[in-house]
Amino acid sequence: MTRRIGRFRTALTVLAVWNVLAGAALVGAAPASAAPAATEVAPGVEYTDFDIVAAKGVAHAHVLSIDLRAPHVRVGLLYPGVVAARAAVSQLADTAGAVAGINGDFFNITETQHPGVEATGAPVGPAVADGRQLKAAVPNGQRFGPALPPGTTTEEVFGVGTDRTARLDRLALDGSIGTDEGDLPLRGLNQYALPEGSIGAFTSDWGDVSRERAVCGTDTDRSAPCSTDTYEVTVTDGRVVATAGSPGRGPISSGTTVLVGREAGAQQLRELSAGERVTVRHRLVAAKARVPYAFAIGGSPVLAGGRPLPGLDDTVSAVRTAAGIANGGRRMLLLALDGAPEFRTGLTIAEVAETMRRLGATDAFGLDGGGSSTLVAREPGANSVSVWNHPSGGAERPVPNGIGVFSRQEHP
Repeated sequence: MTRRIGRFRTALTVLAVWNVLAGAALVGAAPASAAPAATEVAPGVEYTDFDIVAAKGVAHAHVLSIDLRAPHVRVGLLYPGVVAARAAVSQLADTAGAVAGINGDFFNITETQHPGVEATGAPVGPAVADGRQLKAAVPNGQRFGPALPPGTTTEEVFGVGTDRTARLDRLALDGSIGTDEGDLPLRGLNQYALPEGSIGAFTSDWGDVSRERAVCGTDTDRSAPCSTDTYEVTVTDGRVVATAGSPGRGPISSGTTVLVGREAGAQQLRELSAGERVTVRHRLVAAKARVPYAFAIGGSPVLAGGRPLPGLDDTVSAVRTAAGIANGGRRMLLLALDGAPEFRTGLTIAEVAETMRRLGATDAFGLDGGGSSTLVAREPGANSVSVWNHPSGGAERPVPNGIGVFSRQEHP
C-alpha cells in the first residue's frame, strides 16, 4: 500500500537564486542537528517527510536516515539476481529481507532508436553487491538519464566500504584477455553498451537477455546505428568452445565467459580458434578508496565537500531520487520525492543538491527519477515493505537495482 502523505508535514524552502539562499535557515523545520519528528523503521533507521517550496512549485520529500555506526544496520545493493533484469523496489526489498529501500541507477529502459533490438533493462554505471563486482560502466554517450554534471563520468559510484563508511568514488574497469598471441584489452563487463572498437565480457551475472544491444550506438551517440562488424567467442574453463558472427542470447553458465567484440575488437576475436586457451581477467578499481566496496551503485554526484557541483542543471524540474552522506560517512540519507499530481513538478538537480546539503549531507548522489522514484519501508510489526511515496506513474516501475537497508533488530 502507499503511505498517506502528511504525517510529519514540515516545510523546507528552496529558492531558485542560490546567492539569496546563502546562510538561510530551514523554514518551518528544525536544522539537521535537531531534525523534525521521525518514524523509527528499525533501531538506527528513521523516516521523515516534508514539503519543499521550490522554484516551480511545492515538492514533497520522503527521507530515510541510516546510522551506519549501528552494528545491526547495513546497506546493500538490491537487484533481481542478474544485471539485465528488472523488478519493483518492494519486490527487491522483500526478496532480500530489507526493512527499507529506494530505487537506484538509471538504466537501458527503451530502444526506440534501434527497432528490433531488445532493451536490456541493465543499469548504466558500475555495480557491486556483497563485495561481488557485477558490472562496469557504459560509455558516457550511451547513458540514459539527464546530462552528467561537468567533469563527471558514468564510472561515478555511491558506495559503502568494508569499513562501513559511505563515500563517493569512481570505479574503472581493469581487464585483459590472455591469448596464445598475447594480451588483448578488455573494455567491458556485463554492459548494455561497449566502447567502439572494443571487446566486452559477459558472465553468468548478466542473465539471459540478448547481448545485441552491446554493439549499438557509439561512444558519443546512443542512437547511432548498431555495428555491422561484430563477433562473439564463448570461453568455458579457459578454452574457446564456440564462435558466432553476431551477439547471442541465453543464460551463461558458471565457468563460462562470452566475449563480444565490435569493429577492431571483432577483428581481434576472429583470430581465436576453437580449443585455444584464453584467460579473461577483470576487476573494478577505485579512484580514491583503498578499502574494498561491499556495496556500490551508479548515478551522478551532485554535492561534494558540502558544495554543489558546478554546472548543475537549475532549469528542469522533475520527481527525483538521491542519496547523501553525513557525519564523515557514518550516516546515510536516502531521499525520494513524491510523484502525486500536486507535487509532480519536483525539483531541479541543483535544488536536490541544496536540499541534501540542508539535511546535513556533505556529499550527495543523484539516482534515477521520474516514474522510477520509489521509497519503501516496513510499518512496525509488518513482515513486508510498503510504498511510502506515490510513484508518478501511478504504480511501481520495475527497476534494475536499488539501495536496501537491512536491520537485525526489527520492531515486534
